[in-house]
Amino acid sequence: MKKLMNNVNAYVDELLDGLVAAHPHLERVPGTQVVVRKQLADKVALVSGGGSGHEPAHAGFVGTGMLDAAVAGEVFTSPTPDQVLSAIRAVHRGKGVLLVIKNYTGDVLNFEMAAELAEAEGIPVAKVIVNDDVAVDGSTYTVGRRGIAGTVFVHKVAGAAAEAGASLDEVQRIAQKVIDNTHSMGMALAPCTVPASGRPSFELGEDEMEIGMGIHGEPGTHRAPLAPVSDVVNTLLERIFAHTPAKPGDEVAVLVNGLGATPLSELYIANRAISEQLAARGVRVYRTLVGEYMTSLEMAGFSISLLRLDDELIPWLDAPTDAPAW
Repeated sequence: MKKLMNNVNAYVDELLDGLVAAHPHLERVPGTQVVVRKQLADKVALVSGGGSGHEPAHAGFVGTGMLDAAVAGEVFTSPTPDQVLSAIRAVHRGKGVLLVIKNYTGDVLNFEMAAELAEAEGIPVAKVIVNDDVAVDGSTYTVGRRGIAGTVFVHKVAGAAAEAGASLDEVQRIAQKVIDNTHSMGMALAPCTVPASGRPSFELGEDEMEIGMGIHGEPGTHRAPLAPVSDVVNTLLERIFAHTPAKPGDEVAVLVNGLGATPLSELYIANRAISEQLAARGVRVYRTLVGEYMTSLEMAGFSISLLRLDDELIPWLDAPTDAPAW
């Protein structure tokens, strides 16, 4: 294992310190692994989070117009209920808090427990569970579909609505609308190595790829021989279009998300195929994001997320934000 680190036991603390040092509008809640906006507004607050190792998710999406706090667990490990509760307390300004939870068993249990504790303190809490990954309907980590990179669209749209003064119920409704219209699927060429284990999380042959890989190294739908990226994109889009409500004539936002070790050049080559294949389906691309938004340490591979847009969602997608990773 070769990692740029000092002490494996300080991995998360030191990455969070480095992040807030780079972005002065952010700070850590003392004694926690919670990153918050320094200037909190009198509005509904958004809190998300999960295991570390997915940077820039989730703390990179803290800022005006997106999240108010992000909770970082240890690498690929759900944050504890106490940590989530600390985030809720830190950002609540009287209008309630929306929790954006990815559909992994530990995340769901711990965030829901924190919500119950917060409500016992008189803090109104609403929840949404993101399940955009169409690859599998259940895995070691989940009951139902997993939450992956499409979660970023939820942060952006719901965060913009909250910033504009929408009520807790309304922000929850808009977040759920984004979830219902966001579908993703990914693939991997090579594994990652979790610092605490020092070993690759899985093995792939030199001529193999994993289709439908999860962001923690969970298996996908199948392994296949290496193929041209146009064929890979076709496989992923076929599965996405079996679930998405997008149809010819609709507009979508596209997220081409690198998993940590995929050159940007290759992501653009993939996006070329995505653009061509969406055009062939009669689906119009309103906006494309290409880069690393929700990684898996140094895993090689990428995912595609499609958000079907309408007149309500487009202004929230376009609204300004100073979150460093958007």
